[in-house]
Amino acid sequence: MQKLPEQFAAAVQLHRSGKIGAAIDLYLKILPRQKNNAQLLYLLGTAYLQAGRLSEGIAEVRRSLAIAPDNPDALNNLGNALKGLGRPDEALATYDRALALRPDYGDAHFNRANVLQDLGRHAEALAAYEQALALRPDHAEAHNNRANALKDLGRPDEALAGYDRALAARRNYAEAYNNRGVVLKDLKRHAEALADYERALALRPDYPEAHYNRGNALAELKRHEEALASYERALAGRPDYADAHHNRGNVLKDLKRYAEASASYERALALRPDYPFLRGKALQARMQQCVWRGLEADLQALAAGISAGRPVTPPFELLGVIDDPALQLAAARLFARERYPEGGAVVGTPTPGRKIRIGYYSADFHNHATTWLMAELFEAHDVDAFEVHGFSFGPDKNDEMRRRVSSALHRFHEVSARSDREIAELSRTLGIDIAVDLKGYTGDSRTGIFAQRCAPIQVSYLGYPGTMGAPYIDYLVADPTLIPEADRRHYSEKICYLPHSYQVNDSRRAISERVFSRAEAGLPASGFVFCCFNNNYKILPATFDGWMRILKAVEGSVLWLLEDNPAAAANLREAARARGVAEGRLVFAPKLKLDEHLARHRLADLFLDTLPYNAHTTTSDALWAGLPVLTRIGRSFAARVAASLINAVGIPELITGSQADYEAMAIELARQPAALARIRTTLARNRSTSPLFDGRRFARDIEAAYAQMIGRHRAGLQPEHLFVAAGHPADRAG
Repeated sequence: MQKLPEQFAAAVQLHRSGKIGAAIDLYLKILPRQKNNAQLLYLLGTAYLQAGRLSEGIAEVRRSLAIAPDNPDALNNLGNALKGLGRPDEALATYDRALALRPDYGDAHFNRANVLQDLGRHAEALAAYEQALALRPDHAEAHNNRANALKDLGRPDEALAGYDRALAARRNYAEAYNNRGVVLKDLKRHAEALADYERALALRPDYPEAHYNRGNALAELKRHEEALASYERALAGRPDYADAHHNRGNVLKDLKRYAEASASYERALALRPDYPFLRGKALQARMQQCVWRGLEADLQALAAGISAGRPVTPPFELLGVIDDPALQLAAARLFARERYPEGGAVVGTPTPGRKIRIGYYSADFHNHATTWLMAELFEAHDVDAFEVHGFSFGPDKNDEMRRRVSSALHRFHEVSARSDREIAELSRTLGIDIAVDLKGYTGDSRTGIFAQRCAPIQVSYLGYPGTMGAPYIDYLVADPTLIPEADRRHYSEKICYLPHSYQVNDSRRAISERVFSRAEAGLPASGFVFCCFNNNYKILPATFDGWMRILKAVEGSVLWLLEDNPAAAANLREAARARGVAEGRLVFAPKLKLDEHLARHRLADLFLDTLPYNAHTTTSDALWAGLPVLTRIGRSFAARVAASLINAVGIPELITGSQADYEAMAIELARQPAALARIRTTLARNRSTSPLFDGRRFARDIEAAYAQMIGRHRAGLQPEHLFVAAGHPADRAG
C-alpha cells in the first residue's frame, strides 16, 4: 500500500494531468485520514468544480476555508463557482475577500469585473478590468471584456481601441474579432463588421455567434439570401439560438416569405416565450398572409401584456389590430424606454435673426409613398425664411424622387454610413433648429438620432401614424379630425394642429394616360367594382365580414384588392368561400408603377377603407385619381386618417361612424348611381381647389407651425399644443 504522502502526490499528479475523475477518486480515498487537511479539501473542491459538480465543489472549498480562511486562490475559485450557479452577489463578496488578502491578485480582479459586467454595472466592471490590466497588461481576455464594458457604456470608439489591444495581445482571438464586428455594426460600418465576422469564422468555423452576427451585417447590407445562409449556419451549430431564429424571421419577412417568417418567429417564442417585442411581430407576419386563426386570443394576450408593462409588441404592429390609443401609447412608451432611451446632449436655443433651419430625416428619399407626398413641400418652402436640410439614411437609388428632393433642399446629407450619435452631432454642428422625423417606428427608422437630441425642437410627422411615446419628441403634427381634444392625453407629444389635413400632397403627381380595360384588370365586363388597394395586413376579419355582406347585397359586384402576396390572396379567397361568396368575386391587382396604378383607379366605382388602420397615402391616391373613398372612423390616429383626408377634400358624407352605417352607405351608393355620380362630381371639382392637394398652401401652414414652435422655444417656454388657424395670411396666400 502507498504511504499517505505518496497517495497525495499521485492524486495531485492526476489532477495536474487533467485526469479529474481519477484525481477525485484518490482524494476521496485519502480524505477519511485527513479530514482537516485544508489543502486536500481545497484540491478536492477544485477538482469537483472542474468536473462541473459545482455544489459539491463549493461545499469542499468552504470546508477548506473554514480551516484555512486566508487562501485567496480558494476564495477566487469559490467566487467562480458561485458565479456559475447564478449567485453573483455572493461571488462578488468572495472575490472581495480574496483581494483583501492579495490586492495584486489579477485573476480575482478580472473575475470580479466579469460578474459586475454580467450585472450591468458596466462602469464598475470597467474599473475592475483596468485594475486587472494594470497587473497584467497583455491579458487579452481582460482587454476584450473591458471593450465590452465600454461598448455597453456607449463609448464605441474606445471599445474599438480596446478590441484592437486584445487582438494585439492575441492575434488569433476569434471572440475579439466578433465583438469588434458588433461595435462596427452598431456604428453602421457594416462592410467592416462583415470583414471582422469573417476573420472570426476563419479562426473558428463552428462559431454560432459569429455566423449569427455575419447574418446581421449581411441583412443590413440587403444581401438577404446570404444572410439567411449565415443564420442557418448559426442554427446548425446551436439549434436553440432564439436570436438567430428571430433575425432569420426578419429577413424572411423582408423577402415576403411570410409563412417561413412566421415559423421562425414561432420557434424563437417557443425557445424564449418572453422574447422582447416578438409576439406582435409574429402576429403581423400572420396578418400579412391573412391568417386569422386564433386572432382574438392573440389580441387579448397583446393587450394584457402591454397593460402589465411587458414588451410584447413594437408599436407599429399594434396599429393595425387594436384601435385603442391608450394602449398604443403604453406600447410606444415601453418600446422607447427599452430600445431608444433618452441620452442626448443639451441643445441650445435657436439663434434669432437668421433663417429657421429645418432638418427632415428619412430613409425614404426615393420613389416611396412618403416622398411622393412630400416632394412639393420641399420645393415650396419659403427660402427667405427657412433653410431646409435633408438627412438621408436610406439607399441612394438615384431615381426620379431622389433627384427631385435633393435638388429642392438647401443641403442634402447622405448619412446612411454614420451612427445615430454621429448624425445627431452633425445636426447640432449644422445648427438645425427643428428636426422632423419622417419615419417614427416604421421600417428602417433611426429613432436613436432623436434620442441623442439632434435639435432643440424635435417633431414627428407623416411616416408614423401615432404617438412615439418618447420624451424627446416634442410635437406631433396632426389636425382636429385626427386627434380630438379629449384624446390628447393618449399622446406623449404636444399636438401641432394644422387647419385642414395633416397630410401633405404633391399636386404634380402624374396619372398615366394609359386607358385600362376591365378585361386587362381581370374585372368582369359589367357589375359594380368595390376596391381596396390597402396592404393586405390591414384587413381584419370584421372588415372582411362586412365586405362579404356588401357583395351579397349588391348583385354582380366584385371586390378588387391589391395582390400583396400569393398566400394572402389564397387565404382571402378561402375566407370568401367560407362566408358564402364565390371566390371569383375577389379580383387581385398586381403592383404597377405609380402613374399606371393611379390610372387604373378609373375602373373602380368605390373604395372601401379598412379599420383600424385606414388607407393613408392610398386614400390620397384614390381621391387624386377621382375615386370616392368610404371610411369608418375609429378612435386612434391610424383609424382617423382617411376621415381627415376626406374632410379636407370636401366630401364628409363618406365618413361613417359605425359598421352598420359603413355597410349601408356602400350598398346605397352601389344601388343609386346618381348619388355616387354627385359625389364624384364634387370630388372632381374640389380636387384642384381643396387644401388637400395644395402643396404650397400646406407649406405656408406648416411653416406657421414651425414659427410658433421656434417662438415658444426662444421665449424659454416648454412645448405646448399649437394651433394654426385656417385663413391665416400665409394660408390664404397659398
